[in-house]
Amino acid sequence: MPCLSLELRNIRKAFGDTPVLDDISLSLEAREFVAFLGPSGSGKSTLLRIIAGLESADSGEIELNGRRIDLLPPGARGIAMVFQHYALYPHMTVRENMAFGLRNARVPADEIERRIGDAAAVLEITDHLDKKPGQMSGGQRQRVAIGRAIVKQPELFLLDEPLSNLDAALRLRTRVELAQLRRKVDAGVIMVTHDQAEAMTLADRIVVMNERVIQQVGAPMDIYARPANTFVARFVGSPPMTLAPVELVDGNGANAKVRLGDGSEIATKVPRKGLPAGALQLGLRTENVRVAAPAKTRPAAEVELVERLGERTLVYARLADGLAVTAEDKGDSRARIGDKIGLEIDGAGAHLFDADGIGHHAGGAA
Repeated sequence: MPCLSLELRNIRKAFGDTPVLDDISLSLEAREFVAFLGPSGSGKSTLLRIIAGLESADSGEIELNGRRIDLLPPGARGIAMVFQHYALYPHMTVRENMAFGLRNARVPADEIERRIGDAAAVLEITDHLDKKPGQMSGGQRQRVAIGRAIVKQPELFLLDEPLSNLDAALRLRTRVELAQLRRKVDAGVIMVTHDQAEAMTLADRIVVMNERVIQQVGAPMDIYARPANTFVARFVGSPPMTLAPVELVDGNGANAKVRLGDGSEIATKVPRKGLPAGALQLGLRTENVRVAAPAKTRPAAEVELVERLGERTLVYARLADGLAVTAEDKGDSRARIGDKIGLEIDGAGAHLFDADGIGHHAGGAA
């Protein structure tokens, strides 16, 4: 049985008459890296602040390594938080910023120096210890903020959108550094992000949040391959999954066959048994829709946009019934805006969603 580090039980929160979190329960294993992923307003940052003690829950309990912490002040919880905007003292050097919290906690001076030296070496900022934040790049300041958290030797790290203020190149580099860093710290990590690439790259598990609740929890590729509902299907994956209204074709086969609005039929690997009656939507990832020559046996579409990515090309097209579909083509695709193309759909990779938006996949429901 895995060793649990953090346990959230039935967390609720409202600001006045506005509910923000609705009955959140979650377990974090020891040394696990978990990403809270969701759009603005989903409640993910509020949940992080409740764990840190910067906000109080209206109800519920939080345990860290077997001890209840939701009734403790932030400094007594064994948690370190890295903020989106670094929150460094501009008049202090890097060394002084990293030492500040330890001095307030009356940690001995020689122990402070040892911890700062160890953290600086891990983060490769030893040569910057006597600089002030204004003399450093955004990426370096973010490392200082992480270093200030590391020296506290917390039981849990909380990262609030740690890469959002960096440019694209620095974001990629810092993402790599975070991936390396998490192997060197003996603590769990929770990162809040709206960037699915960060979550998919760094996290052991992703907690997808929307509308005040957890929509799905799972390993990155499990969430991508078996989304629990239409929100997760559209939010995780770039480009988003195509969702098309379909009707179930009568038949006796074990797996469902469905009909698109233009009359095309798609044989899926989703078991027919267990599919509820009522409206269905077909879910198609881009890699399951290929550009092909027009043919009577294939859905026909008109190209609206061609996005060239080097090794592959994304073709945004529209079927005769108005449905927008994103398809994949080879890197040197000859597709042009206005072209009439055929679409070759791999039904084995298709998903079905019922009237409630619940996902049904090859091998059974999510």
